[in-house]
Amino acid sequence: MHFLGSHQNRLDAKGRVSIPASFRNALKLGAEESLSLILRPSHLHPCIEAWPPARFAALETPLAQYSILSSEHQDLATSLYAEAFPIELDKEGRILVPDHLVAHAGLADAVLFMGVGPTFQIWEPAAAARRRAEARIRARDLAPPVTVRPTAGGAS
Repeated sequence: MHFLGSHQNRLDAKGRVSIPASFRNALKLGAEESLSLILRPSHLHPCIEAWPPARFAALETPLAQYSILSSEHQDLATSLYAEAFPIELDKEGRILVPDHLVAHAGLADAVLFMGVGPTFQIWEPAAAARRRAEARIRARDLAPPVTVRPTAGGAS
């Protein structure tokens, strides 16, 4: 299950937005019954992270390296779970975005869904455009240099 591409929709007056059809199809691949997501504010960006429940449950694995009584475990668990909300899609494929997540992402009318592989993000469109541009520059700088090696018997 991968979420690919960027798709724009509208947030209605009640705080509902339709999940793009391609994202709903990806969710159906991993769903046993109803389609649901875990929404949470991003730690790094002014956007909302949307996690399929099984993928979100896998976040418990890194937490297991810390004692449940340690401050590290408590800090990570609080930052992951305290603001996470399970959301079910309605029969029209819409979700209701909690007000504090709308505020965190600075959402108004237009909403941009950005696929990031196993999860997706919900952005204010102009902020998403800035993020994609920034990510392209940083990714280019991270790419290892390509070395062209002469082939055996080739011209020198």
